[in-house]
Amino acid sequence: MTTLAHAQDSLSHHDGHDPIGNATFGFWLYLMTDCILFASIFATYAVLGHNFAGGPSGHEIFDLQYVFAETMFLLFSSTTNGIAMLAMYRNARSQVVNWLTVTALLGLGFIVMEVNEFMHLIQEGNGPDRSGFLSAFFTLVGTHGAHVSVGLLWMLVLIFQVMGKGLTAPVRSRLMRLSLFWHFLDLIWIGVFTVVYLMGVL
Repeated sequence: MTTLAHAQDSLSHHDGHDPIGNATFGFWLYLMTDCILFASIFATYAVLGHNFAGGPSGHEIFDLQYVFAETMFLLFSSTTNGIAMLAMYRNARSQVVNWLTVTALLGLGFIVMEVNEFMHLIQEGNGPDRSGFLSAFFTLVGTHGAHVSVGLLWMLVLIFQVMGKGLTAPVRSRLMRLSLFWHFLDLIWIGVFTVVYLMGVL
């Protein structure tokens, strides 16, 4: 079996086939397309951000303290994700699982707060159909929230993979890509918080 594994590994290198390298390259391409997606939505928000159509402005409906608390959930989740990655480099399997679980719980808290904010706005009659401003707001914040939700599902799958398979090379590669994705969402949210909420209230 060992001889066969070495032979397969040699053949892969000889053919220039590197599954992990290809997956990493493909993931970077995906992140670039996601940057274009969010840039387009930010641009749309910039155009429609003052189109209130007789409805409320951000200053009237945003609770900055609430959103700041929501932001802290995501920022701390990025920190705990970083700790999980450090544990991975130390080959501390149980610590990786524990810190990823904490990260997932913080991310879930962020999503719960965001859904609660959306429900409150809709109940107040300030849904996405109320004005161009609110349509752009729900699209931008909702798209980011959808990405976080996908990240949470991905994280859950990887927690089970670490528990079941251990910190193998493919699992480590997936963890690194997840970490890149999670930090990317953190950066996008900082932009959302600044452009949408902070500038909207001030």
